[in-house]
Amino acid sequence: MSEEQERKVLDLKEGENNVKVRVRVLETSDPKVIQTRKGPKTISEAIVGDETGRIKLTLWGKHAGTLKKGDAVEISGAWTTQYRGKVQINVGYKGEIKQVEDESVPGESDVPESMPEAENPFQYRRRNYRSQGYRYSGRNYK
Repeated sequence: MSEEQERKVLDLKEGENNVKVRVRVLETSDPKVIQTRKGPKTISEAIVGDETGRIKLTLWGKHAGTLKKGDAVEISGAWTTQYRGKVQINVGYKGEIKQVEDESVPGESDVPESMPEAENPFQYRRRNYRSQGYRYSGRNYK
């Protein structure tokens, strides 16, 4: 695993792993259960930000519903994705969220509206089904 280095929100790009940011929680949503290929998963969403901008955060599993508006937190072990042209950050079972000193992150009113843009907003990522254990079936596949 590469060494984590603290990043600024506006510098994040899609497709990064092992991301570490120090942010203020601006908005939160209640946890909900969604259906994924691997079965039902609990998630919640939040908008977080620092002095460079704001970003949508998806909290998976044990982290869902753990943040409150106004919290100052350090998120580590996160990964980035993109949706509708905007970069998003995700934290799952390998990630960690811890409370930090309130003064170490800007207040809610000091977080700019800007959000990181995806470099390739319309790029479709093909999945490698063979590596995920899927088998082709039907007459169109040989």
